[in-house]
Amino acid sequence: MSRVGKNPVIVPEGVNVVVENGVVTAKGKLGELSQSYNVDHIDVKLDGNQISVSPKSEAKEARALWGTTRANINVIVKGVSEGFTKELELIGVGYKARVEGNKLVMSLGFSHDVVVEAPKGLKVTCASPTQISISGADKQLVGQMAAELREYRKPEPYKGKGVKYVGEYVRRKEGKKK
Repeated sequence: MSRVGKNPVIVPEGVNVVVENGVVTAKGKLGELSQSYNVDHIDVKLDGNQISVSPKSEAKEARALWGTTRANINVIVKGVSEGFTKELELIGVGYKARVEGNKLVMSLGFSHDVVVEAPKGLKVTCASPTQISISGADKQLVGQMAAELREYRKPEPYKGKGVKYVGEYVRRKEGKKK
């Protein structure tokens, strides 16, 4: 029995959900997202403001997809109603970022600025020169962009310089001794 799968997904007010042909589509104030599911193994029903997910059989694959499908549907419903946000922090002398239109320009100690264009559906803001906030309805897209920005300068263990998530702990090492 799946602990995640047996819980229904509560659809908040202002979100319209349609289930048809193996695709769940959610429309809300932040946009429209859809998630497909395996029709052979999973049964998805919409009852008022609840979406219930159940396996069609006791097969191993059906039980494995049950909780995953429910979690994916919950993510799209939450995404179109509330959205997702990732916060990044730049640590280092001269490390700073700014937004120009839909492009993020970062100075990370290279001989040139790093310019990254925000994908459609994402909003990138800089509250201060060392804080970057990425928000949008698609959780995967928000996380992917945050990971790509972090990849330019991962936090290093000696001085802690680099791009890191807010709240991320960087394990520090002691430098060489004489």
